[in-house]
Amino acid sequence: MYQFFVEPDQIQDKYVVIRGNDVNHIKNVLRMKPGDELALSNGVDGKEYRVGIVAFGENGSGEEIIECELRFIKEEAMELPCEIYLFQGLPKGDKMELIIQKAVELGAFQVIPVAMARSVVKLDEKKAAAKIKRWQAISEAAAKQSKRGVIPQVPKVMSYKEALAYAKEMDVKILPYELAQGMEKTKALIGTIAPGQRIAVFIGPEGGFGTEEVELAKEAGFALVTLGKRILRTETAGMTLLSILMYHLES
Repeated sequence: MYQFFVEPDQIQDKYVVIRGNDVNHIKNVLRMKPGDELALSNGVDGKEYRVGIVAFGENGSGEEIIECELRFIKEEAMELPCEIYLFQGLPKGDKMELIIQKAVELGAFQVIPVAMARSVVKLDEKKAAAKIKRWQAISEAAAKQSKRGVIPQVPKVMSYKEALAYAKEMDVKILPYELAQGMEKTKALIGTIAPGQRIAVFIGPEGGFGTEEVELAKEAGFALVTLGKRILRTETAGMTLLSILMYHLES
């Protein structure tokens, strides 16, 4: 079942219209025809709208559209019962693309790129804007593939202090740290997380966190935890913790 995202106003009672780039993909790439069924999400309420294609046409402005009929609404929640915000220290190369893709599949609500002290990558304003556009497209594609009810947002690149301020009011704040010890502490902390809470997860870049960054996080109420005896790469650490959180929240 192919899934696409539409704006809430594109769903009107039993009538649904698809417009934009998805029209060409559905019509010319997937070669779907009237009668074929699609799954749609409006990115707001987390519901899945099953629709059948009625006709391909144009609106009053000459824009190509696809007219659909609403068949039924699947209200089973596809989202985690908590919002998880992954604050990812900017990694080298194209690792951020993989991190965003997998974080979205695992249920992250937002993936926030953070310029940290040991981040090798330095983005100027123009490069950062282009990267964000690319990263947001990857988030949308991953949300479609994994049948998410929302498209996780990738905000602008933040400084470390901006990230701490953004996470200030969140209910649970976790920072995996290679010098932290005691898996029981990690297990106990995860066990206290309840539905409805907002969770901030900070992951360092390849070089890890600087000493000052760790101290600032502790002052901001972050819990330093271990993810095991092995040192994990930056692209692995976040996925490990997200997997643990997903298992806890959905089991």
